Amino acid sequence: MTNNEEKMIACCGLVCSDCPGYIATKAGDAAKIAAIAELWAKEYNANISPDDVWCDGCIVEGRKCGHCGECEIRACSISKELANCGLCAELDACEKIQNFFKLAPHAKNVIDEIANCSR
Repeated sequence: MTNNEEKMIACCGLVCSDCPGYIATKAGDAAKIAAIAELWAKEYNANISPDDVWCDGCIVEGRKCGHCGECEIRACSISKELANCGLCAELDACEKIQNFFKLAPHAKNVIDEIANCSR
């Protein structure tokens, strides 16, 4: 990503544009996608294939990595027509996002920054 490009923030606060799957997708690098699938399969003890890694990002049309396509947080944000959870009035009371933040505290930092700027 160049300095002129903005970061793509997922509905949950993960930074899509920093994700190795997103980066490899944008580069069209099938070998890198396969390596990421192998790494994630070991890391998450899950059956992850290269088809589960290709991703154009959470908030744009196109391919979604395996989880993004079924993500309840993403679905909720889209149904409320919000770019991300940082813009949601129910952020502090939402169990889904608060539980997610326990797994991804770095995403909470991103969402908190967005929420603070929007208030």
